[in-house]
Amino acid sequence: MNQVATSASPAAGWRVWLPGLVVLIGLLGLFRETAVAMVGIWSHSDTYAHAFLVPPIVVWMVWRRRAELANLTVQPAYAALPVVAALCLLWLLGELAAMNSVTQFALVALMAVTVPTIFGWAVTVALVFPLLFVFFAVPLGEALTPMMMDATADFTVAALQLSGVPVYREGLQFIIPSGSWSVVSACSGVRYLIASFMVGTLFAYLNYQSTRRRAIFMVVSVVVPVLANWLRAYMIVMLGHLSGNTLAVGVDHLIYGWVFFGVVIGLMFMVGARWSEPDAPAPIPAATADRANSTNQQASGHAWGAAIGVLAMAMATHAFLWKIEQTPPAAPSALRLPATLGADWQALAEPLSPWVPAYKGARSTDVRAYRSVSSTAGIWAAYYQGQDYEHKMVTSANFVVSPNDEGWGMVSGPSATVTLSGGPVVFKSAVVRASSGVGDSRVQRLLVWHVYWVGGLFTSSDARAKLQLALNRLTGEGDASAVLMFYTPLGNDPAQAEAVLRQLVAGSLVTLGSQLGAVPGPATAVR
Repeated sequence: MNQVATSASPAAGWRVWLPGLVVLIGLLGLFRETAVAMVGIWSHSDTYAHAFLVPPIVVWMVWRRRAELANLTVQPAYAALPVVAALCLLWLLGELAAMNSVTQFALVALMAVTVPTIFGWAVTVALVFPLLFVFFAVPLGEALTPMMMDATADFTVAALQLSGVPVYREGLQFIIPSGSWSVVSACSGVRYLIASFMVGTLFAYLNYQSTRRRAIFMVVSVVVPVLANWLRAYMIVMLGHLSGNTLAVGVDHLIYGWVFFGVVIGLMFMVGARWSEPDAPAPIPAATADRANSTNQQASGHAWGAAIGVLAMAMATHAFLWKIEQTPPAAPSALRLPATLGADWQALAEPLSPWVPAYKGARSTDVRAYRSVSSTAGIWAAYYQGQDYEHKMVTSANFVVSPNDEGWGMVSGPSATVTLSGGPVVFKSAVVRASSGVGDSRVQRLLVWHVYWVGGLFTSSDARAKLQLALNRLTGEGDASAVLMFYTPLGNDPAQAEAVLRQLVAGSLVTLGSQLGAVPGPATAVR
């Protein structure tokens, strides 16, 4: 009896699930540019190539629970519609700020939230894991790269020193007796971490029934690849050192890394399999299936109503975006730094240093060196207007020093705060170092402070700058933005270099803010 009811119900009630399919197709059609951009990232980035597996895995996980779903009562949760509206607004803000990560997350979250909205909480509970697993399709995680690069360098240097190998380190570059090494983005281990966490999460779901065991294994799948990447980096450097740089260099570097990672992850799964718990779902009475099928036929109209509500919100979001984009863009402006800043700083004829920040997509850039009574400093500025996905100020593709720049390196430092009449302004700080033979020996080490200007507000926070940009566009104030970098030779006295920059910022930031388009008077400062 149970088997007959379980197999018959899906055929009898398949129309109940049709509103969800219509909404899925509709959302992918309305947000097709976001979906295409997400697939493009999967195609062009090795870090996210695993995401191609996410959709078929989610479909398979839903299909394997079809018997259970056929016996559940569909009851749309209209209380979830405000969440749908919030996600539509999030997508709109991300689109206005040209943030792929936000728009793609919002789209995936929107598709997931339509399940409780259309089918109710009982279906959502049954599909909670597939609905969470689908977020692995969102290309997130590269923001961890700088932090993980630093951690990899810390561990490698410490391990080399414990092994008796003398090391001189500066930032992500270090020198040992057999040669010099540097930790680049490929060495961060982010791709190992993301791939391991996705596969480990799926392994935990399929092999364990206990929530505790699943959580423990998911934590292990995060910790193990991080430790494995640290050991991999150390082993590669040691192999190169002991072999006179004949092993673990070039292509061997990558091959040894992936082989080691594969072995470690394989061992992790072998150990985890020892505590596996077989899946043994309890049979569902036929009467339950009959009641669910009867109720679902009655709920079909409500499901269509919820589906129409979701699609209406999505279409309203696009209509609002279209209205914003109809506003004629302001004429592009050319940025020119002034010849004098305050009473103390006069422009010089030549730049202070050959260093140029790796910021792309700016509508206009300018650089000038300035001299006061006893100090020299420089300002580099890039102005952004009419921003889109190809021309935007805040992006992971813009750097103070490109990680692939062989002529310059960078060591991040603590933030610096300067208090002006408009309030405190926080700057990001870094020391930029030239490789041997680059530029004048007197300016091979620079102390650099940098800050964003977004429509009259100063901030050093990437997230704050993006949010302000989106809000400015939403309210019709445009998207004029700029990044300002103040720098001076570091010399042998870091305190003196910091004092020079404080003097330069205090005498120039209000002037620069006014020139960039801020309201006359002291510039408003935010942190």
